[in-house]
Amino acid sequence: MRFRRPAFWCFLTLIIGGPVLFDQAAGAAGEFGVRHRIDVVVSAEPDAPIFQRLRGAKGEVSFTVRLSANSRESKFFGMLHPSFPDILVPDRPDKPLVQQTKLWEEEVCHQRRGLPKVTVTQFGGHFGAGEGRIEISGINRHIGLLVPPDELTPGIKLDSGRDDLGLFYGFRAQTRNSRLNVDLKIYPIDCFF
Repeated sequence: MRFRRPAFWCFLTLIIGGPVLFDQAAGAAGEFGVRHRIDVVVSAEPDAPIFQRLRGAKGEVSFTVRLSANSRESKFFGMLHPSFPDILVPDRPDKPLVQQTKLWEEEVCHQRRGLPKVTVTQFGGHFGAGEGRIEISGINRHIGLLVPPDELTPGIKLDSGRDDLGLFYGFRAQTRNSRLNVDLKIYPIDCFF
């Protein structure tokens, strides 16, 4: 009996105090959080006007992205204005106009609170030169205003996937007449904070 009592009290101590000790150890190591990275790819649909007469032509594109990424540990709200000069219209529609490029990345690990809110609000650019030059100006539709000639439709959800950088969630903005796409890939990156 004397040998069983100390073992019983040790067992009872682990049962009662174990969860508290485990939480303290986990807190000391850091809590499981996330930070996000957003990449962009610009492409054209196979029936885009630039493929009909401007294969191999030079051009440039720029667009505006409204980004809201807020948590207790990190707050960001603003407009990003990426620009890509000196791009070439590819000879095949399956090649992008702009290869995947990092647009934005959080530096601070934070609590999991969902994905950042991203919206492409306008898209502009031009391709070709001289009389064959094509100007592109796509904007979002706004209440009370006429529908723009080249309407930009944001927030088209794409299938999630996985690549060399990890799991991503995809969203597309597409111009209606010029048939150009801006694909945003949001990567949640696991971290401790």
